[in-house]
Amino acid sequence: MSSDHHGQAAETRPVGVSSARDEEHAVRALFDATSLAWRDGDAAGFAGRYADDATVILPGVHLRGRADIRKAMAEAFTGPLKDTRRVHTPQSIRFLGVDVAVAVTRSVTVHPGQADPPQEQWEPATWTLARRDGTWFVEAYHSCPAS
Repeated sequence: MSSDHHGQAAETRPVGVSSARDEEHAVRALFDATSLAWRDGDAAGFAGRYADDATVILPGVHLRGRADIRKAMAEAFTGPLKDTRRVHTPQSIRFLGVDVAVAVTRSVTVHPGQADPPQEQWEPATWTLARRDGTWFVEAYHSCPAS
């Protein structure tokens, strides 16, 4: 710790080293980016936040790689997920190392005309994230109904 010009202790970090709060904010920004792409029906933007070799597992679905994710989401955004939005509420974010994190969210797909989705529609989701060249990507995603 060093002292600033007001005599208060200030945290000092080497240049390029971020705090846990900064890292958590960056991970939350990833959730926001995927939700924004979902809301916009942007399959390429959505899949662009997933690693090239990412894995997605949902009930009855196993997607392998960014191309499969992009294709599946493009079909979904013009079909059953048209005009929906996805909300993720982080429950925990745990950093396993400098560039790896596991997050658990409480997530829901909100359909047109739905103000507040019913509690039974919310589901837990687990995310494995990795940072590459300063950007966080989804390596693996799994969600399932809570009941």
